[in-house]
Amino acid sequence: MAETVSPITRQVCKESGDLRPPPADVRLEDVEDCLIYDRHGASIPFKSLYQDRKSVMIFVRNFLCYSCREYVEDLSKIPREALEGADIRMVVIGQSAHHHIESFCALTGYPYEMYVDPERCIYQKLGMKREEKFTDCAKPSPHVKSGVFMGQLKSVWRAMSSPAFDFQGDLHQQGGAIIAGPGPQVHFTHFDMNRLDHMPITWLLQLAGVQETVDFSNKPKIIHV
Repeated sequence: MAETVSPITRQVCKESGDLRPPPADVRLEDVEDCLIYDRHGASIPFKSLYQDRKSVMIFVRNFLCYSCREYVEDLSKIPREALEGADIRMVVIGQSAHHHIESFCALTGYPYEMYVDPERCIYQKLGMKREEKFTDCAKPSPHVKSGVFMGQLKSVWRAMSSPAFDFQGDLHQQGGAIIAGPGPQVHFTHFDMNRLDHMPITWLLQLAGVQETVDFSNKPKIIHV
C-alpha cells in the first residue's frame, strides 16, 4: 500500500533548514468566494484558480517592488511545456488596481495568468504578514539581483514615471506562495517575512510535481561541440 503523504504547511528557513513557526492553518474555504480581477477588470472567484487542477499561486507585495519584479521575471523563464506536463497552473496575484497588470506583464515578460486582489481580501483573511521581519536564518532570495539601495531607487523611479502615479498596492503588505488543488486541499504554504523572502522557484516546482529542472541563472551557457 502506498504511503500517504501529508501536505506541507510549514515555514522553512531556507538557509539552515530549521522550521519557522508555521502560519495559522490555511483554510481556502475562508477565501474561496473572494473576488480577484483580470487585466480587463473582469472578476472571478478565487476558488476558480484551484478548483479543477493543482495551482501554484504566488502573492506579490506590489507591482513597483523591485524584488517582486525580479522574482516574476524568473517565473517567466519556466517553460510552458514543463507546467503542462505536470498539469500545473501558474498564477501571480498582486494587490494593485487591475489596470497595472498589463504593464507589469510586459515589464517582466510574464506569460501566465495574473490577477489582482485590490481590497487585499485574500491577503488579510489568510493572515499574510504586514511589515517586514528579518531573522538570523534569513537568506536573500536567489531570484533578487538588485541591491536594496539601487532596487528602491528603481521602484521610486517607476512610481514617478508611471502615467498613473501610485504605489500599486500597500507598501507594507508581504506576499507568499500557496500550492493547492484540485479542490480546496492545500499542499504547501509559505508566507514571506520580508521583501527578500521569496520561496525559491525550483523548490516550488518540485513540491508541485514538476519534473523538469529550470536554470534561473543569468550566466551564459557554454555549449561543447
